[in-house]
Amino acid sequence: MAQIQLSAAGDRLTGTKLFVTDAAAANFLVVAAQDGTFVVEGKAAGLRIEPMKGMDLTRKIYSVEFKNTPAEKLGGTGELARALDTPTAALAAEMTGGMQRVLETTVAYAKTRKQFGKPIGIFQAVQHLCADMYLETESSRSAAYYAAWALQENTPDAAKAVSVAKMYASDTGRSVGNRGIQVHGGMGFTWENDLHLYYRRAKASETMLGDATFHRERIAKLVIDGGEKIADIAANADIAVIGKR
Repeated sequence: MAQIQLSAAGDRLTGTKLFVTDAAAANFLVVAAQDGTFVVEGKAAGLRIEPMKGMDLTRKIYSVEFKNTPAEKLGGTGELARALDTPTAALAAEMTGGMQRVLETTVAYAKTRKQFGKPIGIFQAVQHLCADMYLETESSRSAAYYAAWALQENTPDAAKAVSVAKMYASDTGRSVGNRGIQVHGGMGFTWENDLHLYYRRAKASETMLGDATFHRERIAKLVIDGGEKIADIAANADIAVIGKR
């Protein structure tokens, strides 16, 4: 995630945010700038929203350009970091659901696809791949469940739990997709097979709201600094959040 380049002059924003999901449908946008967190009306003057191409064909992303755009300040970047924990936990749960679907599809394929007159699922190499997929999916599920519970109960380790869940889901979402494609063989690369849709979503979600490296750094800061420098992490992240009223 890149350094924030968006600047604020009083109640005006100038700069560009990239890869903002569903920006064209938003009634307002919550934006991280160098001077804090701001809210911008979706039809504000000087606001330009253009579609972008992305890996995930099922999720629309946009570039959002601000040219002396009027904005209302909400607070500092520390508040944004805490507010982002909820959608980050939700994203980790969504990624886990994608892993579950890839696992189910792969196991079903291994039971019906035959080589040498036998289902490929009886071969130990295929079983090992499916077992690894199951382990990673269930581990990600446990991390996502705990993160959701920690946020609900406002436990002291809630921020760390969220970063653990997203870090693990970012790594294993890709890994489960890789193994699923490998078990499917040539079929896994075809456009007609739905597997590529889940893999694309996993790869796009891997970097959304912080990739594994970002969250490892965040966990380290939370452990070493006791959360005192958590605002510094948000200040180094290029994040734009959209919402609807």
